[in-house]
Amino acid sequence: MPAHASPPDPRTAPRAELEHLLGLGDPDVLLEALENHALDEALLLRLLERKDLPAELLKRVSRRAEWIRSYAVKLRLARHPHTPRLIALATVRQLFLFDLVKVSLLPSTLAEVRRVAEDLVLARITLLPLGQKISLAKQGPARVVAALLAEGLPSVIGPGLENAHLNEAQLTRLLAHSHLPPRVVGAIAEHPRWSSYPRVRIALVRHQHTPLARVMAFLPDIALADLRDLLQLSTVRADLRTYLAHEVARRSSAGRKRSP
Repeated sequence: MPAHASPPDPRTAPRAELEHLLGLGDPDVLLEALENHALDEALLLRLLERKDLPAELLKRVSRRAEWIRSYAVKLRLARHPHTPRLIALATVRQLFLFDLVKVSLLPSTLAEVRRVAEDLVLARITLLPLGQKISLAKQGPARVVAALLAEGLPSVIGPGLENAHLNEAQLTRLLAHSHLPPRVVGAIAEHPRWSSYPRVRIALVRHQHTPLARVMAFLPDIALADLRDLLQLSTVRADLRTYLAHEVARRSSAGRKRSP
């Protein structure tokens, strides 16, 4: 373009020039470009991948009937960090299962939108075929994995416990449920990673379905104060209470002998 030439009008520029203008990222230019008939869905989708878009632009996109009918546009609006809250919440409810999973795991997406996406996945879990449950166990967020583990399906337990998003807090909350299937409790107790976490070990000791042999293996590594707290719980099963009392007495005695 000659030095004295005027810059192209974003509203009328041909596609090649429009593509260049969209790449510059000027907010005013981007808003004007929405009026350009050369802005097809391919260019629009590329535009919506930009994380620096203003909320006003995203609002205008959502109001264009020919654009908002597109599933790909809805997906990008749902996960964009600057999409106005109500628009993001409306579009996320129209997403397919595994897109909901992806949205729920995106740190850049609005926290409320991530939570709704997760809730929508949770609401569908009981109706899903086994293959999808296994896939969710492998890649879903922690709350979803915990819900799948709670069902106790043998083919889901292994992938669920290896899920990178599962965390100690979620697993501890899961173990607080007395109705958790014994096979799930046993799998957690035998898992080399999860059974090494102090809070998980205490939750396992408290759970009625934890194999006694595993509980006995945990006791020497549990703090004396925690053992005393466990003894105060009425829910601790009878066959374990004697062992807890013995371990507390043993350590207390050893502590007194070491005292000057």
